[in-house]
Amino acid sequence: MPEKSVQSVEEVTIRFAGDSGDGMQLTGSQFANATAILGNDLSTLPDYPAEIRAPAGTLSGVSGFQVHFGSREINTPGDLCDVLVAMNAAALKVNLPNLVDGGTIVANTDGFSEKNLKLAGYDTNPLEDGSLSKFRIHAVDITKLTAFALEDLNLSPKIIDRSKNFFALGLMFWMYNRPMEPSVDWIEKKFSGKDEIREANLRVLRAGWNYGETTELFTVRYEVAPAKLKPGKYRNITGNEATALGLLTAARRARLDLFLGSYPITPASEILHELSSYKAHGVKTFQAEDEIAGIASAVGASFAGALATTTTSGPGLSLKTEAMGLAVMLELPLVIVDVQRAGPSTGLPTKTEQADLLQSFFGRNGEAPLPILAAATPSDCFDIAFEASRIALKYMTPVVMLSDGYLGQGSEPWLIPDFKALPDIAPRFRTESEGFFPYLRDEKTLARPWAIPGTPGLEHRIGGLEKQHIKGMVSHDPNNHDMMVRLRAEKIDRIVNDIPLAEIEGTPDADLVVLGWGSTYGAIRSAVTRHLERGSKVAHLHLRYLNPMPANVGDLLKKYKSILVPEINLGQLSKIIRMKFLLPTIEFNRVRGLPIRAIEIENKITEILKG
Repeated sequence: MPEKSVQSVEEVTIRFAGDSGDGMQLTGSQFANATAILGNDLSTLPDYPAEIRAPAGTLSGVSGFQVHFGSREINTPGDLCDVLVAMNAAALKVNLPNLVDGGTIVANTDGFSEKNLKLAGYDTNPLEDGSLSKFRIHAVDITKLTAFALEDLNLSPKIIDRSKNFFALGLMFWMYNRPMEPSVDWIEKKFSGKDEIREANLRVLRAGWNYGETTELFTVRYEVAPAKLKPGKYRNITGNEATALGLLTAARRARLDLFLGSYPITPASEILHELSSYKAHGVKTFQAEDEIAGIASAVGASFAGALATTTTSGPGLSLKTEAMGLAVMLELPLVIVDVQRAGPSTGLPTKTEQADLLQSFFGRNGEAPLPILAAATPSDCFDIAFEASRIALKYMTPVVMLSDGYLGQGSEPWLIPDFKALPDIAPRFRTESEGFFPYLRDEKTLARPWAIPGTPGLEHRIGGLEKQHIKGMVSHDPNNHDMMVRLRAEKIDRIVNDIPLAEIEGTPDADLVVLGWGSTYGAIRSAVTRHLERGSKVAHLHLRYLNPMPANVGDLLKKYKSILVPEINLGQLSKIIRMKFLLPTIEFNRVRGLPIRAIEIENKITEILKG
């Protein structure tokens, strides 16, 4: 047995990369789950092509999964990776620019055949020509070692080849001292009744671990101590899972059935998948034939007394806009979840973007204002989904919840809340007929009564035509229309009295504030923290409530000489800030289908502070 040394490190970023059929998403998620169990803080970034099965060995077919974990607070999936596991030449070429100088490459030599090199555009083998001299290279024939571990099982070459990702997983488990047991349990459950496949994956996982332990190629293991997280019970969770659980929890605290009418669309489909498994908990999921049917069914479910929701991404949101206007006119509670992706049109379906803020504000005909909330992290999707439901039920209005591909499919540890400590948000249905009018409003919220169809004496008109104030009959009176438009707008404005004030993080007397929304939170927080540790004077304001904004946002922003607004778009929040508060902003925009890097924001802050 070769002697192995152990080094302690504070944080590490690993990227698993290979063909889209090599199981890199599964490998990365299994590594992330084991890391979460050890108590590390972490953030992940799935990164895969839009094609279901892109051409093998090509640059366009590379799929990756990045895991950033550590013993300190982790806010991003990492700007650059410390370790790159490359299953073929294309995976190396695509991801090499994202590897730190001096970083480690674990390369599957079988994926560097003459054919693979040609597909990746290499004239010579980079593992042998000296071009990677500034990196630490571990060339391992993972494919051959996988086949060797399974040679007595008489499996097909296809099954053997599909098992090689577990060899890479086992090797990384060994290198970073992660427990194998969670993945062993997962394999046992996943392949129950498929004994050959179960045995193959278990063997290969252990073979990867044992290879690290016995080979002379690897002489160092790494220890990453647990992070100092708030005490409590945690689980690793993606943003889409958190959104689903937030909606489900809101329905339970509202004592309502939950209805989801949805059309599958990347990257929002997992919410539908997750909620479909909760039929025993009063959840009804309807996979509609198109986006319009998805939201129309949700509007009907809301009319019938359910907590109704619909999920989509940018292209679907544009198709839902007419029905969103109908829900505004009907004044019914509805949660519209938009997991944003890169556009326009089909765009980059598997990539992230803060693309739909302006569409959420203005993408409907007529005057149809809606509350808009945005999650900041994957686990925050739970809180925002619950809060969107609370506002929808209390104010009898549709609410837009913005997430995005990075948040929806990325993951982090989530402190599971105490269910009983969450607020009771049960609505009061109108049951008495005496004094009932369908648009007789609550004096405080301006919400109209929620009257379930079939309740005697509470019959009333619905539909997209304008309604008469209080009585709810169809009305074409111009003065009535003016009044109803203003009442619906004022109802949304009054929500400002029911949300917390915005809070500034950082230096109180700073001249520069970094203003963000949505998934830029982690990168901004990391960049600002680094500057604060160096003694720079900088502040951070992050918006989770976008319409209406907290009452003090304008006053806070007016205190700063400079307002830097990083966004994964071409300045949508900047436009709204200028319009609403008449304040100049400094835009910092990146539209690459990837999260903004913390180092980019850090450098921009440095540039501004230097004048």
